[in-house]
Amino acid sequence: MQTTAENILNVTLLEPRQKHPTIFIRFDELGEGGSLTIYNDHDPKPLYYQLLGERGNIFTWEYQEQGPEWWKVKITKRVTGENEETLGEIAAKDLRKAQIFKKYGLDFCCGGKKTVKEACKEKGLDVTRIEQELQQADKLPASGPLPYNEWSLDFLADYIVNTHHSYVKKNLPDIKAYADKVAIVHGRSHEELLPVKQLVGEVYTEMMSHMVKEESILFPYIKELVAAKNNEQPLHASHFGTVQNPINMMEMEHEVVAKNLADIRELTNDYVLPEDACASYSLLYRMLDEFENDLHIHVHLENNILFPKALEIEKQLN
Repeated sequence: MQTTAENILNVTLLEPRQKHPTIFIRFDELGEGGSLTIYNDHDPKPLYYQLLGERGNIFTWEYQEQGPEWWKVKITKRVTGENEETLGEIAAKDLRKAQIFKKYGLDFCCGGKKTVKEACKEKGLDVTRIEQELQQADKLPASGPLPYNEWSLDFLADYIVNTHHSYVKKNLPDIKAYADKVAIVHGRSHEELLPVKQLVGEVYTEMMSHMVKEESILFPYIKELVAAKNNEQPLHASHFGTVQNPINMMEMEHEVVAKNLADIRELTNDYVLPEDACASYSLLYRMLDEFENDLHIHVHLENNILFPKALEIEKQLN
């Protein structure tokens, strides 16, 4: 065994039966925030799952070197009370990481309250691989994404209306019209188009009503919260009580629309066009794909940034 001031353990110098027990002993000796770096001649991924299973989610796992001859992993014990970030919180801080979640089908919008480990477990994904990609994203040069998380909430609310609500109002009626048209022309030979048409209709009805409620009730109240905080004035009582109530409703409606779009994607096999697809058929699939991508950002801005911050301001004012 080799030990240095940096707390490094060369696992290859241990007998096979001593490897994991020795690592567990060294990990248990760590103070909160302390780290143990292990060297190995193969990927120690099984150790990750054993440590998670026997000690729980009390550590971070960072690959510092990955073969072909050596694997170097830094294991750090979490500080008590330091909660692991959720998908939504991670995406709110760095939208580049949201692209990694999308790559693996991890819902950072409606499912944004789960941790990476919880979301990966549900989908049977390799959490070490995804956490590694998230760590690598930190090392990439910033591409200049919009600083949503730094904006004032009144500005963010206006941005959502002017950008995402406007997009929905402009494109969703056309998507509905094309879904109706394509189902009529191709529905007999492609039966999935009939439920697609129905689901698009449900999305249309839900979103049009949803946006009215946000623009006429919830967003104006969030602006009142911001004004009361900025001007150090008392907050006027609302007819719906706490802002948590309309937020709960909006989040439920987000889930309904997201589920409908996920069902459409499954029915269309990820928007794969059949050989007899006409121009309208192709346009419908392209517009649906773009609409879903826009909705991911739209819902992310509300669920993971606007709503939590509005709740926090209301809490401060009360």
